[in-house]
Amino acid sequence: MPSAPPKHVEEVKVLPLGLPRLNTGLSDDDLRESAYEILLASLATSGIVICSVEDRKKQRSSKLLSRLKSRRETTTVQSQPLERDLRLIHTIRVQMQISEAMDESTRQKLMLLASGRTRAQIDVPQILLGLVNGTFKSDFPNEKSYMQWKNRQASILEELLCFSADLVAHDNRAIMSALAMVKNAKEWDFMSLSERAEVLSVIKQVALKFSSLPGHLGIESETYYWTSAYHLNIRLYEKLLLGVFDALDEGQLIAEADEFLMLLKLTWSTLGLTQKIHDAIYGWVLFQQFVETGEPLLLEYATVELLKLISAKVDDKKLRLYSNSLLCSRQCNDSEIKLSLVDAVFYSISIWCESKLEDYHLHFSQQPYHIKRVMSLLSVVGIYTFGDGGDNKLSRLNIPDEDAAKIFESYVERSIEAAYRRAASNVEHLSKVEKRHPLEVLANELRLISEKEFNVFYPEICKWCPKSVTIVAMLLHQIFWGRLKPFLDGVSSLSEDVKAVLPAADLLDHGLTQLYNLVDGANSKHLRHYPIGEVAKPLILDWVIAQHERILEWTGRAFDLEEWEPLSTQQRQAASIIEVFRIVEESVDQFFGFNLPMDITHLQALLSVVFHTLDNYLVKLLDKLVEKNHLYPSAPPLTRYKETTIPVMKKKLLECMPLDDNVYNKLNSLTIPRLCIRLNTLKYIQKQIDILEDGIRKSWALVRQPVHKKWDKEHSSRTTSNEQVDELFVNTFEIIRDTAANAISKLCDFTGARIVFWDLRHAFLFGLYCGNVEGARLDGVLSHIDAVLGHVCGFIDDSLRDAVVSSICRASLEGFAWVLLDGGPSRAFSDSDIALMEDDLTTLKEFFVADGEGLPRSLVEQEAKLAEQILNLYSFQTETIIQMLMAASEQISSGLDSHDQSHMRLHNAHTLVRVLCHKKDREASKFLKRQYQFPMSSEYEDTPSTDQTAGSPFRSDLTKRSTSFRWNTNSPPSFKSFKKKLQEATSEIRNVAW
Repeated sequence: MPSAPPKHVEEVKVLPLGLPRLNTGLSDDDLRESAYEILLASLATSGIVICSVEDRKKQRSSKLLSRLKSRRETTTVQSQPLERDLRLIHTIRVQMQISEAMDESTRQKLMLLASGRTRAQIDVPQILLGLVNGTFKSDFPNEKSYMQWKNRQASILEELLCFSADLVAHDNRAIMSALAMVKNAKEWDFMSLSERAEVLSVIKQVALKFSSLPGHLGIESETYYWTSAYHLNIRLYEKLLLGVFDALDEGQLIAEADEFLMLLKLTWSTLGLTQKIHDAIYGWVLFQQFVETGEPLLLEYATVELLKLISAKVDDKKLRLYSNSLLCSRQCNDSEIKLSLVDAVFYSISIWCESKLEDYHLHFSQQPYHIKRVMSLLSVVGIYTFGDGGDNKLSRLNIPDEDAAKIFESYVERSIEAAYRRAASNVEHLSKVEKRHPLEVLANELRLISEKEFNVFYPEICKWCPKSVTIVAMLLHQIFWGRLKPFLDGVSSLSEDVKAVLPAADLLDHGLTQLYNLVDGANSKHLRHYPIGEVAKPLILDWVIAQHERILEWTGRAFDLEEWEPLSTQQRQAASIIEVFRIVEESVDQFFGFNLPMDITHLQALLSVVFHTLDNYLVKLLDKLVEKNHLYPSAPPLTRYKETTIPVMKKKLLECMPLDDNVYNKLNSLTIPRLCIRLNTLKYIQKQIDILEDGIRKSWALVRQPVHKKWDKEHSSRTTSNEQVDELFVNTFEIIRDTAANAISKLCDFTGARIVFWDLRHAFLFGLYCGNVEGARLDGVLSHIDAVLGHVCGFIDDSLRDAVVSSICRASLEGFAWVLLDGGPSRAFSDSDIALMEDDLTTLKEFFVADGEGLPRSLVEQEAKLAEQILNLYSFQTETIIQMLMAASEQISSGLDSHDQSHMRLHNAHTLVRVLCHKKDREASKFLKRQYQFPMSSEYEDTPSTDQTAGSPFRSDLTKRSTSFRWNTNSPPSFKSFKKKLQEATSEIRNVAW
């Protein structure tokens, strides 16, 4: 992975005020230490005791004399302000980083210097000369510190005296010579006191000459040095003001800051300070400290101090002239301009604020709350404009001001352009590292810029520039369009690059449109929306069409390979349906994963893929089934009961009809476990289709519509679109649901029929009541049904269990009725058998009710209704049944009882004929022989001659679940006609097997 390029963050430094430069090269430490000495001298000459050592000496020497209580009390009262002053001076020393040893020596000398002097007699040269005269090498811990101290004093004296316009050449040479002696260690340190005094007298004479000169403007307490040395005085005062910041935490003011500032006022007459100049310098120092530390409260303090300058009452003329005379030089447009000290403070802060605001995305990203304070500060200091003639103008900003809004608009534009340049310069690197297309990276970066603009900066900027977000939206939109258009011109397919760039571009377009519309009255029509929808629409449709073909191929292959085995004991559905839904869901995820604008055509295409995929699977599943009527045995020949048989008579065999090979193969593959897995699979489809539909609906709700007229119309058009969408979902998923539900119903019905009429046919259909009722009761059949039920319940899904068991129950009761009516020559029921059969029917019903834990009794009773009614017919007298048959035949002949597919219709001719055939009654046998010439049951074998479940090519004809004859609805209206038809039907099926 390539290394990340170094981040270039341009730190905006605070430009200096432009004070005249120092000629002697004084360092910050020199200025700090000298400022402290001047403060001590100002305190001393103001009557404040600064020497704690001398105070303690005095207290010790007067201990024996202070006996009186009143005197002690007076001393205690006087010592309280003294201790407070000394503690404050100690704090100042620590804050200004002055060594304790040097501080003590300086205080003693300044106290001696201040004794007998008035406040008006002190100035900086006098302070320095007094210190130089009374300080020796022995006062310092080492020679180096002594030399530094001595050179500093000499340099400041040189700065004050030697570069004055009022200094004549002769005096200048004398002072320079004297100062050179002071700096020379070999010469100065070996001088006697008188020699030193003589050297210093040369400097003192010139200093006194300057001190005696009147001030330039005649201000009270004004000295010559106010204007001649203001560039040094201001620097010294700055160093003093820095003492208000905690040395251990430079972003915090010390607790004694207010007291400290009160003491500093004592230096004003010495350094030429006024209240206005103090406010300007203190605001400047607070501002500089904020820039260094980032402490937001300092910025607020600076704003308060500078507000004092604006809100203060106008100075008198002399003070105003004095303040304006303190000039600073600044560069502007390659030319030098002169500004007063106060204006220089405002101008420097204004330049810094503007430089920050012109790239606020860079400077305030980490500390966005600073922007509010910076904007407030800028509104105080204002913005300087410079004319061609050299005239400068200060424009202060007010929130409702149109000029202010225009200025802030320019900040917004420049900041956005700067943010774009940074993003663009990093695009190629990010593209390689993240392996994404450069345009995708750029779109995302620009979107982040717009989001940050709205979420972070807009709440404050909108107060000054309400249209800032529209400017940002329009500018970013235009910038990206210049990069996007060439790419769109080359798009021809839904490549990986296209799938990456188009969604990112569309998301950017959508976000910028929302940003643009935030301002009241803004109309996004002014934005030339990226034609993402137009470009993407045909590409998406082509993709869906190609995907459609692939999915049908994949799902078809998955179905063909299916063996209809459960995935696991927990997942009982087929593996193929899991694969089908995986493929479908994967395609759906890809479809919505494009994150492109789509319309209803795309949704229709997607739902078509879903529909055809699942419908094709269901069709294939149902195509493997066979019709249920293939499971039922053909109706046996109609015979009559005969108690005696003729031994010499050769019995007729019940021949088997062969099944179609395709039908047989299907039946052979449709085992009960596989049928259960198919049912589970269908149930899984029902469950998953709901999840799939819900997911597609939710995803579609998030899809952005193309920016097109038809999507921008009134609410009615959107309502129509929603109705169309709902209709599409209904047409797709309801059809699948209905197909799956019908398939489950059909499979359940088939499963029950297969179990009873195919798997259990020998035990149930051919075994129950075969030969005689008492010897072939239902108990022998129930154990088989119970075993099958246990087998089925081990495979089937719990939600389908009742439906499958209901089907087995229905088929069992239908099989019971089949035995009663279509049991063939081996079944003959006497009156005494009816009670046993009724008992068996009750047992069969109770088996499925299972003491209330099985099927609902009402359902079982409903399914058993036909069998009960047939058994009830067997309890009738033969003569009664014959009369009922005669009546039913007349109804048929008169068209009142046209035949339907269910031959077991109670009290119709078909049912009554079969009851007579199975009735073990001489009268019934005689009637059947006389009226229909039915053969005797003893002429037929009791069981089929061929095993119908074996692999023989001769299979029983199971193609129909029908009677042995068909009725024509246009039959002649007479019992003779019915008799004739019955005889014809009988002759046709006498050689037909079951």
